[in-house]
Amino acid sequence: MKAVLCKTFGPPESLVIEELPDPVPGEGEVVVKVTAVGLNFFDNLIIKNMYQVKPPMPFSPGSEFAGTIDTVGPGVTMKPGTRVAGFLPYGAARTHILAKVRDVAPIPPGITDAQAAGLVVTYGTTLHALKQRADLKPGETLAVLGAAGGVGLAAVELGKAMGATVIACASSADKLAFCKAHGADEGIDYATEDLKERLRAVTGGKGPDVIYDPVGDKYAEPALRAINWMGRYLVIGFAGGEIPKLPLNLTLLKSCDVRGVFWGEWARRNPQENAANLMQIAKWAGEKKLSLHVHATYPLERIAEALGEIATRKAKGKVVLTP
Repeated sequence: MKAVLCKTFGPPESLVIEELPDPVPGEGEVVVKVTAVGLNFFDNLIIKNMYQVKPPMPFSPGSEFAGTIDTVGPGVTMKPGTRVAGFLPYGAARTHILAKVRDVAPIPPGITDAQAAGLVVTYGTTLHALKQRADLKPGETLAVLGAAGGVGLAAVELGKAMGATVIACASSADKLAFCKAHGADEGIDYATEDLKERLRAVTGGKGPDVIYDPVGDKYAEPALRAINWMGRYLVIGFAGGEIPKLPLNLTLLKSCDVRGVFWGEWARRNPQENAANLMQIAKWAGEKKLSLHVHATYPLERIAEALGEIATRKAKGKVVLTP
């Protein structure tokens, strides 16, 4: 099989592609012939040794994947040829994946492999954030930073599906137009507008009830300053670069919460709740409430270019590898 390998920490250009022996499934395992790999912002971090997950060298980046079952091990009832999607902490950027059968699930009809490869982490993280962490209620206002990116777009669409009024915050007019085409009610260009003042203005002075922030950096504090009384600020990630240091007096003045979101660990600890979330996502996708939008697809050989689209925040929706 062919695999993208990180053999020395560094930028995407340091990744190499090598031939490895084909995997052989053991008890309760399957080998998936990979057709699509969903890339995420943390893939740029893990190959630089800047992420909380520290794989042993050499390793493949990529966590989300879709494809067809190639071979099965003892005790597996799934049949070869079944279309499946799955999630690994790392290791998906290759042509064949060895996985526990519990870590894959059939792809619902009407969803392409490229769409399925962007469903598990992106939408799984976001539904957990809005449901279990924020307790988002119908009629509340949700502000989404980085709204045109993979998780940002998921937050826009899931927020609408959950009955919220959604304010998309992004860095250009074309990104905001993209978000509104996917259901956002309002748009704020934080590259040219004052984020704090605009969040207050579009909410009639109250501020958003929930803020979904995968960006961090210089946008975190003004967003928190605009939050509603007893609002919930969700820490998703730091695509903007710097990890912000928030003045804690703001939480006192607004009686608000800053809530971290670590979906991978929560899913490991709560597999049944996570499975229910993924079933809900698949249902909404089947009802066309979620677009599962794919920004672009790239072959394995162009993984550096694909990760660059994410790192420079040019992507609208999901970036996918097609081995």
